[in-house]
Amino acid sequence: MVKIGDMAPDIELVADDGETVRLSRLVGKPVVLYFYPKDDTSGCTLEAQNFTSLAREFATAGVDVFGVSPDSVESHCKFRNKHGLKVRLLADPEKVASIAYGVWIEKSMYGRRYMGVERSTFLIDKSGRIAEAWIKVQVPGHAEEVLEAARAAGRPAGKTAAGKPSASPEGKARTATKSAKASKTPVKTKPGKTSAAPKPSAKKAATPVAKKSPKKMR
Repeated sequence: MVKIGDMAPDIELVADDGETVRLSRLVGKPVVLYFYPKDDTSGCTLEAQNFTSLAREFATAGVDVFGVSPDSVESHCKFRNKHGLKVRLLADPEKVASIAYGVWIEKSMYGRRYMGVERSTFLIDKSGRIAEAWIKVQVPGHAEEVLEAARAAGRPAGKTAAGKPSASPEGKARTATKSAKASKTPVKTKPGKTSAAPKPSAKKAATPVAKKSPKKMR
């Protein structure tokens, strides 16, 4: 399975609208790929509806969202139309993408073993690397968590959540220096005046010289 920091495997799949989507052509903007087992099943339907409810927020953040499953394009179209989905669904009947991302695994249910998709989501950053990965996804709250991570991935470097530039270490050091200087303020004694240490006099006061009284003549 791909790991955070890896280059995202390039895939080329057909979407529910008939358009061929190639991942490498989307470099420059964040992309969410969420893999799910099967169209129109309870968990997969809820997941698709949750991403659909946040479709506008993802678009505002400049993030493309794609659902991927082994179902056909025809199946995706029926699934989309039935539930009014607003996310694009990619058909992976040959399991090329599922294998490349390591989510095509052996599963077990009621003692029966079979191959299937492990519900997983990958956030790909603007450079084409895996920024976040969610494996064995629990559907409730998942779409909201992915949205928050996607917003961070799409944010320009050096920007905070409020869109303000973050302070550099040099800037923080300068601010600390200014604060230290500002704290050394003179103590005010009267409005508009500050106290100052008395300056030494340039000239010393003259010491009077005692005069000798004249001797009397005998």
